[in-house]
Amino acid sequence: MSAQARESGDLAVVIGLEVHVQLETDTKIFCGCSTDLAGAEPNTHTCPVCLGLPGALPVLNEAAVEAAVKVGKAIDADVPTETRFHRKNYYYPDLPKNFQITQYDEPICQDGRLEFSVEDERRTVGIERAHLEEDPGSLRHEGGSIDTAEYTLVDYNRAGVPLLEIVTEPDFRGADEVRAFLAKLEEVLEYLGVFDSTRDGSLRVDANLSVVDAAAVDDRGAIDREVLEAANRTEVKNISSHRGAEKALAYEATRQKNAISRGRAVEQETRHWDESRGITVSMRSKEAEKDYRYFREADLPPLRVSHWTEELTIPELPDARRERFQAEYGLSPEAAAKLTSTKQVADFYEDLAAEFDPDLVATWVADTLLGELNYRDMAVTDVADRLEEVHRLVELVATDEITAKNARETVLRTMLDEGADPDSVVESEGLGKTGGEEVRAAVAAAIEDNPEAVADYHAGEEGALNFLVGQVMGATGGSADPGQVNALLREALED
Repeated sequence: MSAQARESGDLAVVIGLEVHVQLETDTKIFCGCSTDLAGAEPNTHTCPVCLGLPGALPVLNEAAVEAAVKVGKAIDADVPTETRFHRKNYYYPDLPKNFQITQYDEPICQDGRLEFSVEDERRTVGIERAHLEEDPGSLRHEGGSIDTAEYTLVDYNRAGVPLLEIVTEPDFRGADEVRAFLAKLEEVLEYLGVFDSTRDGSLRVDANLSVVDAAAVDDRGAIDREVLEAANRTEVKNISSHRGAEKALAYEATRQKNAISRGRAVEQETRHWDESRGITVSMRSKEAEKDYRYFREADLPPLRVSHWTEELTIPELPDARRERFQAEYGLSPEAAAKLTSTKQVADFYEDLAAEFDPDLVATWVADTLLGELNYRDMAVTDVADRLEEVHRLVELVATDEITAKNARETVLRTMLDEGADPDSVVESEGLGKTGGEEVRAAVAAAIEDNPEAVADYHAGEEGALNFLVGQVMGATGGSADPGQVNALLREALED
């Protein structure tokens, strides 16, 4: 159990997730409409099928099924011999058919698991199921939030985008665990190539949270199911980020604990996470399974794809790559974790490590590049079309053409802030490394012009040498190699 769960006193938090993942396919799950919705005018990526018009028939997208099977392999889930689609009936404005095509009691993935780390502790969460379904449309509330809007507009562009809903067991004991799990899940999905985190609404979370007597949870975090089934729970909807999930569930856990401590009952209901106010708001009473009146989708035949688990290959996943980086390149666990945080970062590192010193490359990618990007609230995806320029910058450092300090503090920052290429920055700023004779001349001048510092050095004050190094670096415009300057100064001062 995490520290958050251990500190909860006589009450324990129990959380299960329903994670809705938009699968990265070119077309929607049951029709040929494009899923490239970025910047599209409302209701322009639609057809009779995704609008649910009479007589329109769905045709299953094979790419969506392949993506689901790959996810099943990655989470060590079972893919049954036969799986089916059902109709889930409910009314909401963004659901044009008044039912959603989904999977009910025969999902495509069952009984999986995913390991992740939280507070340096390894945790395993059970995945009850992962099933395919269609995304509904989206609502735009004009003039306020869902509660205060003057009116609401419906955009059906998103209707029919393929979703994989991943349902976990109630294995989380704190909001911090949920955030760590979502980060790991997104990492795995990105490595599989079935998910684009930059797409708006690509990962959405509904969470079921209950507060129970801590005595029902054992030392391993397992819970007495009878106690859990007897407890009222709330479903928290409208969570769209890892940080949002942690904040929403921390708030909801506190709200329920406060209600119980005051002798009030916790209502079984669905609540909306209002991110702007940082609170959950009651939406409606929680639906039961029977309210959805599931029945088989007659327009789609049974699906038999269990053989794909053997035929489809998946790439090396983050944990395996992390271990290989440590073994193959001698990286620390911390560096390996940074360098495998996304597949794009890991691929970029390996491309560079094949040409240059792996330790130098690790420092440049894991610390320098990612550090500068994080400072600017950017990700590698934001500079994906400029990685060749970063490659050139690392080459300049690796081949000793510029100093690492100048490369980091001047060239890289100018590249990121102004869009310049590395060679032009080096030329315009005069950052090419100073030749040996010029450095020796600057060393001699620093010794001649600073007799007091020389005397202090001979008196054993090491700081005097640093002062002299600074004088030489200033005289050469920072283009000398500090290590070389240090060595030349010591040599000259000992003569």
